[in-house]
Amino acid sequence: MTSQAQIERASAALSQGKFPECAAICAAIVAQEPKNAVATHLLGLAIKESGDWAQGEQWLRLSVELDPERAEFHANLANLLRRRQKFRQAERFYRRALTLAPAHRPAQRSLALTLNDLSRFAESEAVCRELVASDPKDAEAWVLLGMALGRLDRLTEAEAAYRRALELDPGNRIAHHNLGSLLMRLDRPEAALASLKSAEALGAGGYELAFNRGRALCEMNEVEEAEREFERAVQFQPTSIEAQLQLARVRYLQGDPKFARALATAANANQSDSALQLLLGEVLWRAGELHAAEVVLQEVLHRKAGGPQVHSTLACVLLEAGRLKDAEVHALEAAAAAPDDGVINENLVTILLSRGQPDDAMRFISAQRLRQPDSQAWIAFEATAARLLGTDLYPRLYDYDRLVRVFDLEPPAGWSSMEELNGALAELLGARHRLRNHPLDQSLRNGTQTARSLLAETHPAVRAILAAFQGPIAEYRRALGVDPDHPLSARNSGEMRYTGAWSVRLRRLGYHVNHFHPDGWLSSAYYVETPPETVDAVARSGWIKFGEPRYAVPGLKAERFVQPRPGRLVLFPSYMWHGTTAIHGDAPRLSIAFDVKPG
Repeated sequence: MTSQAQIERASAALSQGKFPECAAICAAIVAQEPKNAVATHLLGLAIKESGDWAQGEQWLRLSVELDPERAEFHANLANLLRRRQKFRQAERFYRRALTLAPAHRPAQRSLALTLNDLSRFAESEAVCRELVASDPKDAEAWVLLGMALGRLDRLTEAEAAYRRALELDPGNRIAHHNLGSLLMRLDRPEAALASLKSAEALGAGGYELAFNRGRALCEMNEVEEAEREFERAVQFQPTSIEAQLQLARVRYLQGDPKFARALATAANANQSDSALQLLLGEVLWRAGELHAAEVVLQEVLHRKAGGPQVHSTLACVLLEAGRLKDAEVHALEAAAAAPDDGVINENLVTILLSRGQPDDAMRFISAQRLRQPDSQAWIAFEATAARLLGTDLYPRLYDYDRLVRVFDLEPPAGWSSMEELNGALAELLGARHRLRNHPLDQSLRNGTQTARSLLAETHPAVRAILAAFQGPIAEYRRALGVDPDHPLSARNSGEMRYTGAWSVRLRRLGYHVNHFHPDGWLSSAYYVETPPETVDAVARSGWIKFGEPRYAVPGLKAERFVQPRPGRLVLFPSYMWHGTTAIHGDAPRLSIAFDVKPG
C-alpha cells in the first residue's frame, strides 16, 4: 500500500475517533519517511487527541518545520497551544496561518478568541468585524463579536450581536448562554434566566450554566432555587472559588448555621489549594467566626503554603479580635511581599491608624493616592490620617455643613404626598426583604438588603422615587461647584448616572458598621419608614452618623448625626465614613440607598 493510501486510512481513523489506530499508521509512515509532513502532522493530532498534549505539540511543531507553507498546520498547532494556554504563541501561529490563507475562517475565529484570552478585546473586535463584514450570515462570528463587545463593557452592542446570531441560528446554544450571562450584567435576571433555559433545552449544561442560573435566581430573590444551582455548580467544579463563595453567601442569607460546609469540605479535600483555604478563612471572618478563621489561616501559614494575601486576611481577623500588635506583624509581612497590592495596603493602613500611627500610615496612603486619585477608599484613609495629624486637609474633606446635605422631599408628579409614595414603596420593598440574614460581606448587621438593584425595578413607585432624587442631586452639584484641588468637586462635571441602588431593612438591634462606598462618588440614605424611637434626639437610635472609621481609632468619634425621617434624603461624599446607631425596638427601619457618579 502506498504512503498516500496509508495517510488516507490514518485520516479516516482520526475523523472516526480511532486515535491509537491513526497514530500507529502514521508512526509507521514516519519511521520510513521522516520528512513526511502530512503523516507527522496527523501523528501529532492523534497523540494530542489521545490526551498527550506535550508530545502532540512536539509532532505538530515538527510538521510545521517540515512544511511551513501549509496554513492548516499552523492553525492546528495554534489550536493546541491555545488549549495549553500558551496564548501568545497561539496568536503567532494563527496569524501565520492567515498570512498563508487569508480566508481561513476557523483560524480567524480562533484568533479572535485568543485575543480575548490575552485581554486585547479591541483587537478581537476588529477581527470579528472583518468576519461579519465578509459573511454577515456567519452566526458564530456574531457570537464572537458579542463576546468581545461584552468584555469591552459595550453591553447594548453585545446584546445586539448575540441576538443577530440567534436570528441566523436559533439553535445556537452558546449564543443563548452568553446572552443570558450578558443580561445578568444588564440587571435583567428574568430575561437572563429565559435565555439560559433555552441554552439548556438545546443541550448546554455543566458548570457555567448552573453558575449563571444561580446568579439569575439570586437576583430574583429566589434564593432556595439559587442555592440548588450553586450546589450543582460546586458539584461540577468543587474547587471553583466563585461557586463556593456564592453557595456560602446564599446559605448565610438564609440563616444556615453550616453555611460554609461545602467550602470546608472542598478545602479539607484540597489542602494544597491555598486559594480555597484563603476563601474559607475569609468567609469565616466575614461571618464573625474569628477563632475558626484564624485556625484555618494559621494552618495555611504553618504549611508554608500561604502568600501575602493569607497574611493580610489573618491581619484582618486579628484586627477584628482586637489583637492590633499581632495584626500589624502580619499586615507588614503581606505589604513587604506585595507592595503594590491595593487591598493589602488598605488592610495595613487600617491597622496602623487603629494603632494611632498616622505618620506611618500616611506613607502608604500618599503612594496609593498617586496611583488611584479617584479611589474613595484612599481618600477616606487620607482624611482619617489628616484628622489624627491635625492638618487642614481634614476639614476640607469633611466640611459637614457643605458636604452633608439633607433634603425633605416633595411628592413627585403622580403622587399626592410622600406618605402615599412611601406607602407604596414599603409594600413593594417589604416583599423583597424575605431573607433571614444580612449579606456576608456588607456593612449591614441584623437586617436584610435587597439582592436585586432597584435600578432594574419597573414598579411606578421605584421609578418615581429615583426620579425624585434627581432634583436634590442637581442642587447638591450646583452648590458644590468645581474645585480642581478637591477630590469631590474636581469630578463635578458631565452627566450624572446611578451606579447602584438598593434597599435595607433594619430589625431589632440592626445597624450599619462604619464604612464608605468604594464604587460611588456621591452616596445617600433615603428613609421610607422609621421606627418611633428615632424621634429621641438624645438616644439617636437608628440615626446616621459621620466621621467615625470602621475600626476604632484613638480619639476619633462620630462628629455629625442626622435624624432619619420618612421622606428625608441625605447626600454626602462616598469617601466619607458613615454608619448608623442601632435600633432597639421591634418596629423596623426601611431605607433606600444609592450611589451616583458624574462623567
